[in-house]
Amino acid sequence: MTKADDLTQALRDAGVRITRQRAALLTVIAGADDHPDAVELHRRASKDMPSLSLSTVYRTLTALEDQGVIQRHQFDGTPSRFEKAEDDHHMIDVDTGEVIEFCSDRIEQLQTELAAEIGYEIVHHRMELYVRKKTD
Repeated sequence: MTKADDLTQALRDAGVRITRQRAALLTVIAGADDHPDAVELHRRASKDMPSLSLSTVYRTLTALEDQGVIQRHQFDGTPSRFEKAEDDHHMIDVDTGEVIEFCSDRIEQLQTELAAEIGYEIVHHRMELYVRKKTD
């Protein structure tokens, strides 16, 4: 099953009808390797499906988010961006807005240990580091 198929199934599970417009959007979402906002997703999907409305994009993103298959990220005053649901960490360049994903076993272990020390286990987490390139 492809990522687009997973997104399609999530919408069906939510009782959302899969129209040609939504199918075009799901293909774009599945192929995105960056963190697009709704307007950018609309722009990309509209190339193949000019009749796609921005309101359909927002409704579809909300349904996918409600199903837990995508995550909405609001990085410090920027439009919401969307990506597949995972527990990745993000560094956001405050000068360019670039979003860099990273994963650190050391950070994961430390978070787990800290939660356990106070009697909890982590169910889900999000980490955002706001960074600036060093100048020598």
